[in-house]
Amino acid sequence: MAGNPPVGILALQGDVREHAALLAGLGAEVTLVRRPAELAVVDGLVIPGGESSVIDKLSRIFGMQEPIRAAIATGLPVYGTCAGLILLADEVLDGIEGQQSFGGMDVSVRRNAFGRQTESFEIGLDVPLLGDVPVHATFIRAPIVERAGDGVEVLASLPDGGIVAVRQGALLGTSFHPEVDGETRFHEMFVESVRDRAARR
Repeated sequence: MAGNPPVGILALQGDVREHAALLAGLGAEVTLVRRPAELAVVDGLVIPGGESSVIDKLSRIFGMQEPIRAAIATGLPVYGTCAGLILLADEVLDGIEGQQSFGGMDVSVRRNAFGRQTESFEIGLDVPLLGDVPVHATFIRAPIVERAGDGVEVLASLPDGGIVAVRQGALLGTSFHPEVDGETRFHEMFVESVRDRAARR
């Protein structure tokens, strides 16, 4: 199990396929998670990009909200990209009426901080934790972290200081989509945390 860690992808909406291909390429045993029973058999979870409000609503319809919150509270490694980062935030700024998150990360995140999809952009990001080679980051209707609590490690910021990658304990979040660029280092870091957790169980 330590060699091929079971990793789930919340498969209610969003770019599930891209994450699945990347994780499988890193040796993870990938499970598409739509029900609590599927969540119960994985040692890590990816929350993909998509529409955060839609994923929120579907998670409640499918009975997933509380199991995911409980799993986060007990230390399940979770990686959220774009909408997934929004769903990990304790506070969602400018969410639609009634929008909720899973929470767990002491950050305030603003949805669609960069405008519409036509204003998407790409940039090379310095991420010291991942080495000297910049991360090619694609931002598509991306959120931004406007507040990071004392226990949150800021991994990457834009030139203007906007925070776009954070980590707190077993939780990892990026505003951008490494999975669409073939950038594997964030997923590698996440998979390693899943292996560590599996080894301790």
